[in-house]
Amino acid sequence: MAPMGIRLSPLGVAVFCLLGLGVLYHLYSGLLAGRLAGRLALFVLRAGGGRDVPPDTVPEGPVDLRELLAVSVLAAVRGGEEVKRVRESNVLNEKAKGKTREGAEEKMTSGDVLSNRKMFYLLKNSFPSVQINTEEHVDAPDEMIFWDRSIPEDIKEKIQPKEVPAESVTVWIDPLDATHEYTEDLRQYVTTMVCVAVNGEPVIGVIHKPFSAYTAWAMVDGGSNVKARSSYSERTPRIIVSRSHAGKVEQVARQTFGNKTVIIPAGGAGYKVLALLDVPDKKQEKADVYIHVTYIKKWDICAGNAVLKALGGHMTTLTGKEISYTGSDGNEGGLLASINVDHQALVDKLPDLEKASHKQT
Repeated sequence: MAPMGIRLSPLGVAVFCLLGLGVLYHLYSGLLAGRLAGRLALFVLRAGGGRDVPPDTVPEGPVDLRELLAVSVLAAVRGGEEVKRVRESNVLNEKAKGKTREGAEEKMTSGDVLSNRKMFYLLKNSFPSVQINTEEHVDAPDEMIFWDRSIPEDIKEKIQPKEVPAESVTVWIDPLDATHEYTEDLRQYVTTMVCVAVNGEPVIGVIHKPFSAYTAWAMVDGGSNVKARSSYSERTPRIIVSRSHAGKVEQVARQTFGNKTVIIPAGGAGYKVLALLDVPDKKQEKADVYIHVTYIKKWDICAGNAVLKALGGHMTTLTGKEISYTGSDGNEGGLLASINVDHQALVDKLPDLEKASHKQT
């Protein structure tokens, strides 16, 4: 007996196809919903605090330096808002947190603490897999502060997206530079700063002045919103130095450059770097060279180093050695910063300052 054949009518074929399409639709929509739910869960976890996100739920892929620049600018501004608010309230809650190597008292205020909290959690919640080093200890509960992922137009216009491995990135935060001057109400010296280093090299620098609402930023091999001045004096430079070390630098500098050399005592490493640049701030002094003769922390100098490097300038130890922003949080051997001058010639002229640096550390 011949096998019986099964014949489907055109209507049956259409019904069968529709059933197949329905199954495929439900499978695809379920997969898409799962992906969206996963992304939403990760966003909520990030917004609630980066440190509480389990490592295996956070993508370990590359980070975009343009995005990191945008959130760094926002972090410096948010921190600056806290710094300004506390200073204007005149309730600083000032206390000592230790001493420098030279024996000077290191101070901490509510401005330091609150600025640090805003800056740290904004960066950490936005980029949970990135290493962040900060001057102040973070011991408060995670803040519900996050970045909406918007990028300012001036950054969009000047900076192209550039991805680097997350594990190669170290962020350095200074939530309040020039704390001593802050307690004395010398507001012009105060800055908040963020620096991004890739494999130890400074590539992004942000320096924000809370009391004049001015922010300088720059990215190496990218762009900047700040520039060098049109001229600098190499023969008799104006040298900006720490207020506490002005006498030591003045003696050696005048022996090197002559009695007409001008020494500018100032507070804050961020302020001193801005003194080398074309900054539209009437209270910002102008200098040709920045010299520091003692041990200094890397969160004080990383942002300024990145800005100068992006503009073709230099920041080195007094012997001309490049500074690596990995490992320890301190820089030995002093500091020499310049732009649009012969940096190596300056290094060669100032051997005595390098010796003075080692005597004090």
